[in-house]
Amino acid sequence: MGLAAATEIDVLATARRNVGDYTPDAGEPYMNAQQQEFFRKLLVEWKHSILDASAGTLQSLQDGPIREPDLNDRASSETDWGIELRTRDRQRKLIAKIDSALRRIDEGEYGYCEVTGEPIGLGRLIARPIATMTVEAQEAHERREKISRDD
Repeated sequence: MGLAAATEIDVLATARRNVGDYTPDAGEPYMNAQQQEFFRKLLVEWKHSILDASAGTLQSLQDGPIREPDLNDRASSETDWGIELRTRDRQRKLIAKIDSALRRIDEGEYGYCEVTGEPIGLGRLIARPIATMTVEAQEAHERREKISRDD
């Protein structure tokens, strides 16, 4: 269960380290071929890291049920498994977003806000490679969402 404790941020940081030495620079033309290749490699590496971690979870589940003799130990183990499975479900959804980002790279739409069409920005994409909106558009979206929930 050690891999489940790794957060999404840890997995992304590992993927960043495995991509190579190149880091996109604001002085370059935005979303040039080298930057697109960097983000493609980052997204693919991130996806592979997630799939490797989920394979470990699947293997642990197949190894057999929890057989703790003490009820408290069993409850603790079941809670840990529940957290592990929720983490894997979140990561399954994340893989769909990674696949979507890879499609946007192929279609030449990656790096541009789906709302405004403006560049998302390299800093945001390095921090969150699956981002589909600029920070401003995302904040506006979240404000509208909050207002809708409050109604």
